[in-house]
Amino acid sequence: MENSPIKTPLRKVKRRGTKRAWRLKQKLKLTWKSIKIRVRSHLPGFLSTKKHLTHVKSRNQEQELAQMARKICKISNDSTKSLAYLLQLPKYSAADFLDRGDLMTPAASPRENISKMWRELHGSKNWENLLDPLHPWLRREITKYGEFVESVYDSLDFDPLSEFCGSCRYNRNKLFEELGLTRHGYKVTKYIYAMSHVDVPQWFLSSSLGETWSKDSNWMGFVAVSGDRESMRIGRRDIVVAWRGTVTPTEWFMDLRTSKEPFDCEGQHGKNVVKVQSGFFSIYNSKSELTRYNKESASEQTMEEVKRLAKFFKDRGEEVSLTVTGHSLGGALALMNAYEAAKDVPELSGNVSVISFGAPRVGNLAFKERLNTLGVKVLRVVNKQDIVPKLPGIVFNKVLNKLNPITSRLNWVYRHVGTQLKLNVFSSPYVKRDSDLAGSHNLEVYLHVLDGFHRKKSGFRVNARRDVASVNKSTNMLLDHLRIPECWYQVAHKGLILNKQTGRWVKPVRAPEDIPSPLSTGPKPISSL
Repeated sequence: MENSPIKTPLRKVKRRGTKRAWRLKQKLKLTWKSIKIRVRSHLPGFLSTKKHLTHVKSRNQEQELAQMARKICKISNDSTKSLAYLLQLPKYSAADFLDRGDLMTPAASPRENISKMWRELHGSKNWENLLDPLHPWLRREITKYGEFVESVYDSLDFDPLSEFCGSCRYNRNKLFEELGLTRHGYKVTKYIYAMSHVDVPQWFLSSSLGETWSKDSNWMGFVAVSGDRESMRIGRRDIVVAWRGTVTPTEWFMDLRTSKEPFDCEGQHGKNVVKVQSGFFSIYNSKSELTRYNKESASEQTMEEVKRLAKFFKDRGEEVSLTVTGHSLGGALALMNAYEAAKDVPELSGNVSVISFGAPRVGNLAFKERLNTLGVKVLRVVNKQDIVPKLPGIVFNKVLNKLNPITSRLNWVYRHVGTQLKLNVFSSPYVKRDSDLAGSHNLEVYLHVLDGFHRKKSGFRVNARRDVASVNKSTNMLLDHLRIPECWYQVAHKGLILNKQTGRWVKPVRAPEDIPSPLSTGPKPISSL
């Protein structure tokens, strides 16, 4: 009877299991839970029956799993490295990134007709029951908006030796064509420029990176609108405003101060004044007659175009929505933009939403409450390892959060707005476990992890479609054995071309239509959409 597993006291079984798990955790530097999940998901024996897809509950199964883990550890002398490697083994290898033409799996996902569900996907119910598990239609829509923001990064000329540094390398009529985004069915109607008065550390200003910043104004994003075919698929005419973030995250450490500026004093007074962080306010609202592209502020440029498009399509009897999207600093600009649009554009009543990636806190409690009152729906996509969403006031706000509800009504404390979709960079089996801080904030890394996310308690989904190589466009996050070059997305030969007649390497001359000009920044005629 003593040897019967049924008669064994439950407390004794639990104590033995706990002791075994603790030893494995110390030896392998992995949690017992992660070992169970990874072994079940990567070893065929555990996938053969439905029983093995559930949590291991019995003592016999625990013992079997422990024995299997110990056997795996014997593969090499470095047990920690070998087991960690096997449990995180990607389905891809270096050979999968060789060009095999039509035999390769397409990276594009199917595009369903979502017209009957667009309001829920747009946040009408605050994305309730759509985030865990993540609805596939919502994942694809979020990815679409993320790719709009990524296109701003990809086409920004930040070469300090370029005479057009700070501008877009292409004119708005061929931006999506050059970047392969025509499949989304949107047309860019206007470019947005902003005065980037950014305070950065002195060591950054003295470096070569510091030279990339324009002292005048930079291209910050664009306004686009869905075409007829895409509008039928998504159930309405969708206006998009896409804002890029900072070129390098090192700026945040000096730029994100705790000072605030009044953002909307209309009908507000005393402690209820709506305020936002002063650096964001400056970038969004600054203008000067002495500048070439910012005789109007970024706010004025954007709102003028949004009002024009919304009125035109509303007068035609169409349903119109506004989706403002941005990454990092762009996420902060997106919130202020959505606030103004919801307040000043009646044609968009109830149809304004924000999709942000790695966005920081922006304003005070009054700012948050006013956005809620205006009906702005906000979905914040956040990587667990990303520090930027914890700014500004990372230490101060963390202490205050522990004092809640005492501090819950303090109007001078920075607040996040909306619903959060939290991701974990290390859920991906393709990224290094010693990845740096900047990599966790990278937008392509966000889109990669988003593509693999299904639900909080499941691993990276096996049918993810987004191109894994994109992770290393501007990072070094991918595992070395995949053999993808780091920071590979750059102009060939650093932008120099060979003049075949003279045999000299020279800088190419931009096509006249791609040269930034104040005359070319005006709105695109709607009749040409």
